[in-house]
Amino acid sequence: MKKYLIILLLGVISNISAQNIETLLFELPDVSFHKVDNAEDSIYELRVKQPLDHLDLSKGYFLQRVFLKHVGYNNPTVIITQGYSADRLHPNELTELIGGNQIEVEHRYFGESIPDSLDYTYLNLEQASADLHHINELFKTIYKGKWLSTGISKGGATTIFYRYFYPYDVDVSVPYVAPINREFEEQRIYDFLNTKGSDECRKKIYDLQRRLLSSKEEVLPLFRMYSNGAKLNFTYLTFEQAFEYTILEYPFSFWQYGHDCNDIPTNETPLFEAVEYFMSVSDIVFFADRSMEYMAPHYYQSAQQMGYYGYETNLFKDLLTELPKNPYAAFVPSKIPVKFDGALLQKINKWLPKNKEEFIYINGALDTWSATAVPSNYGTSSLYFFIEGKNHGNARIRNMGLKDQAELIYTLEKWLEIDIKNNLNKVD
Repeated sequence: MKKYLIILLLGVISNISAQNIETLLFELPDVSFHKVDNAEDSIYELRVKQPLDHLDLSKGYFLQRVFLKHVGYNNPTVIITQGYSADRLHPNELTELIGGNQIEVEHRYFGESIPDSLDYTYLNLEQASADLHHINELFKTIYKGKWLSTGISKGGATTIFYRYFYPYDVDVSVPYVAPINREFEEQRIYDFLNTKGSDECRKKIYDLQRRLLSSKEEVLPLFRMYSNGAKLNFTYLTFEQAFEYTILEYPFSFWQYGHDCNDIPTNETPLFEAVEYFMSVSDIVFFADRSMEYMAPHYYQSAQQMGYYGYETNLFKDLLTELPKNPYAAFVPSKIPVKFDGALLQKINKWLPKNKEEFIYINGALDTWSATAVPSNYGTSSLYFFIEGKNHGNARIRNMGLKDQAELIYTLEKWLEIDIKNNLNKVD
């Protein structure tokens, strides 16, 4: 009987906790929500009313999609600064490590967080950071503990810009594999690709590119067969342009996701097998309409404010017939004219070496984007990790060496004033 009463009491306490968070969410102004079906934890999908222009409310509003995992009111809270869409709450290793609440914010103009009118004037880092600040203000009425922000890739860059504009919103920022460029066409990418790996490996990459371009009449039908099977359409680019871009993209993709030089086909490898391998590394789907539509807001931001990369063509100019003279990798929506404004990049690159905020930068040494990572600066209290043998997809805390993990955990404990049990083996 006593055991039954204890179980019943625990159930009542659990229900009260769930009811409390839902009551508090209900009281947030201009926020709607529902509990995610079949979620084992207290996970909620929300819509937060955001100004299109935080400096001029007369411009109208849109609804931003946000996911919340509630753990406890006194636990730390991690805000995930997505750079793209977010159709669900993604388990995050940092959240699991510190036992935190998680707030995952879909980036404006992505997924379901799209204004009625796609006026790209308001798609910039100032407005995206103001979105995050508004959400931070809302949820600080619920979660009074320490706050962290984190994101991956473009989301990691968003973490950095967010801290630049609102340095007191969070206590710690942890950007993963986050590029911070310096110019419209980032030259450090070329330096990376021209020096990464051994001479032999880079030659194998180059030889495969030339072989596929030289064998275009035989190779194009194989690419077209694959594209038809994948139901790809090519109207933004022609199919032939997409093919040539795919060839030029290969070195970037090869290093970004840490492929093995030993797997690169030689000239003796049957052509069909060489194409099959190639498309597993540099997929033409990346240049099809499907990707162009999904990536359009990202490309606009890159061409307008964040900078991006282009392609070196001199070594292949005798074989390229479809591309512009200086091909650029940001394919802006509907090919609208975009004027690059580098003012913010100049400001943030001056700020970063002097920044005194608590940052932990995590990068993979193999990753192409490590070329534009925030460089180590030992004049600050920040931590910098360039994990050997890791790439854009697996440069994570769980894949660090034990010494680096211990340093990171010790630092988080100090900055957050908490004790951390190392749960990295439990994180997917």
